[in-house]
Amino acid sequence: MYYTVCSYSIGSKSIANLQKIIKLTTFTNFKRNNYKYKKTAGILVKLNNITSDPLVSDKKTSKNLIEPNKEAKLVVLQSIGYPFLCNLVENPKIEIFDKELFELYAKEQWEGCVVDEGSFLFDQKLLPDYAFKIVKAHPDNSKITNKTSILLIEVQDSREIKKIESKIRMEDVIGQERAKTKCKIIMKYLKEPDKFKEWAPKNVLFYGTPGTGKTMLAKSLSNELKVPLFLVKATSLIGEHVGDGARQIHELFEMASASSPSVIFIDEMDAVGLDRKYQSLRGDVSEVVNALLTEMDGIDYHKGVVTIGATNNPHLLDFAIRSRFEEEIEFTIPDEKERLAILNLYIGSMPIEVDLDMDKLVKSTKGMSGRDIKDRILKVALHKAIYEDADIITWEHIRYALKQHKTKQNEPKGMFA
Repeated sequence: MYYTVCSYSIGSKSIANLQKIIKLTTFTNFKRNNYKYKKTAGILVKLNNITSDPLVSDKKTSKNLIEPNKEAKLVVLQSIGYPFLCNLVENPKIEIFDKELFELYAKEQWEGCVVDEGSFLFDQKLLPDYAFKIVKAHPDNSKITNKTSILLIEVQDSREIKKIESKIRMEDVIGQERAKTKCKIIMKYLKEPDKFKEWAPKNVLFYGTPGTGKTMLAKSLSNELKVPLFLVKATSLIGEHVGDGARQIHELFEMASASSPSVIFIDEMDAVGLDRKYQSLRGDVSEVVNALLTEMDGIDYHKGVVTIGATNNPHLLDFAIRSRFEEEIEFTIPDEKERLAILNLYIGSMPIEVDLDMDKLVKSTKGMSGRDIKDRILKVALHKAIYEDADIITWEHIRYALKQHKTKQNEPKGMFA
């Protein structure tokens, strides 16, 4: 259908008179190139005298009355679609073929906009009013500048991006002194990446029994430095189709590099860095391992980015992947002195009073990880006391928890007893 374009400069009160003259019913209106149009069945009318809402810009993003001084280093977007469904308009699928070109396109229309995680930006060029959700902004509540890195991710990838906000300090992690020493070196590097050059710590492997503090230490590292921590489960990087895993790994390192200094923490590393002899069990093993090798090798140098892998089963890792880690640090079960410190730390925050023989409790928890002590002993004892309406946790409650823990340990491991 063709439209005749008529340009008028009129007041808002004259619109009704104009409609009477045209004698056609307006069914939609929209803005383009800073002009407002009213489209009728046969005429497209351009209205020049439009007063804008002072609190809302034509870029469709709200403006704070007090603009933030912070400049956005990284903005990660997820394409959402139009604000409403309409039979006349379909939501197109957005796919980026040239990331640098998209970044230029995005900056041109959104430079100066304030970005908050969870809010939206609206396209006003190729797809007017098409919405993009801000899934990550570093720092949050900051302003897009010509130096901001802007990335677009697919819908299924958005769930993997996690901004970790933790108050955990390094001294809260009891024991694991060798790992703490390495983290302090990483901290110095991330503060002054230019100083280290080719001697920078890049890839570190944490391994050991579950619950010994691997993830906790990574969170404390991010908190101490106030840098972005990309915490991902390796299983989430595999993807549903061949090719998904490699693409998601490359995008993860690209986002970390764009927001450097930063830390990538890949939990359950053996799931994504599986030995290639298991290729017959999962068809994408080789491509995922090759993608990891490319990023960890430094072919595309990621300055100011440290990768920490964590696994309970280092023997399952592909040999080439394992060789890329400059240091492997074992997280050990706490000794007697460390168990006492762990018990005192957790008991101090319990909601009811505790009356226990601490030496006896320390000896009774031999061989347990910090997580076991908290979740399987102290928490079970606390819940037992609350159930009994007791005001004090006694040794009887601890005995009950120890018995439950022992029963669980003795359960058959396989399908049959």
